[in-house]
Amino acid sequence: MKDDLKYTLMVIGMVVSWSIYYAVSKIVVDATGSARLAGFLLRSAALIFLTIQLLADRNFSRLFHQGKAVRILVMIGVFGFLLDLFANLGYAGGSLSTGTALLKTDVLMVNLATVILYHKRLYISDWLGTLIMLGGVLLVLGVDFGGMTLHVTDLYFLLSAACVSANAFIIKAAQEKYHEDADMISYYNNAVVLILFGCSAALHGELRIPQNMGSGFWWLVILGGLAQTGIYFFYYRNLRHFEVWLVKLYLLLMPVLSCFIGVFFLNEELTVKKVLGILVVLAGAAVILQRGRINHSGRPTRDT
Repeated sequence: MKDDLKYTLMVIGMVVSWSIYYAVSKIVVDATGSARLAGFLLRSAALIFLTIQLLADRNFSRLFHQGKAVRILVMIGVFGFLLDLFANLGYAGGSLSTGTALLKTDVLMVNLATVILYHKRLYISDWLGTLIMLGGVLLVLGVDFGGMTLHVTDLYFLLSAACVSANAFIIKAAQEKYHEDADMISYYNNAVVLILFGCSAALHGELRIPQNMGSGFWWLVILGGLAQTGIYFFYYRNLRHFEVWLVKLYLLLMPVLSCFIGVFFLNEELTVKKVLGILVVLAGAAVILQRGRINHSGRPTRDT
């Protein structure tokens, strides 16, 4: 019972952290006018929190004793940077609606990889619940299916979704094969992405803080760094405990929370379409959570 409560709170923490991070990230990108600079600042703030965490746990010295595991840790960071880079390239040449829809295909990619590559069994109810939740998320995000047009650059969105999917399994491999804990993976991931964002911003002449940034801006950067640290803490621990496909489904609850954050803090409107989307997402989640009863078997919610 305690474990169930613990991992329920871990899932909630993951969804809340990711929702806050996206909301803050949007504000910081708008304020700086640069996604690269915003990424650099937010990852810099996260680095401070991650360093404090390792020092408090007396694990900082372990960063320099990773042996062969360094390669997979760096790979996680590279994929973390690429998923952001490809998404930004897609948005530069495509539409918001198309990008939003294509980026969410990572859920389907993970499901397919789970079945084809990892030979895990997914029931029809799992696929149905996934599609229902995905449809609800697109409604919440306000995707305009009628106005969607496809361009060659939209392939970047699919590449970003593929990187997100691959990275989840790479993180899982680092945990299972190299027995890396969430904190080591988090630190290396953040450090690599920070360096790549910094280099990218410098190459584009964007590594300069705009003038007249008040204290409110820097408090937002700190909040974003804390939220990013929370993502690392909860997401990686959930990946160790649950199967990848299930963690990805839990993350589909994130746009629901982001919707309410937008309404209460960013003056966004809660439309009928968004409310309908929220209800559809919750209906799909209910199908997934009842998979054991529907299929008359135990719920394989965690790896064994």
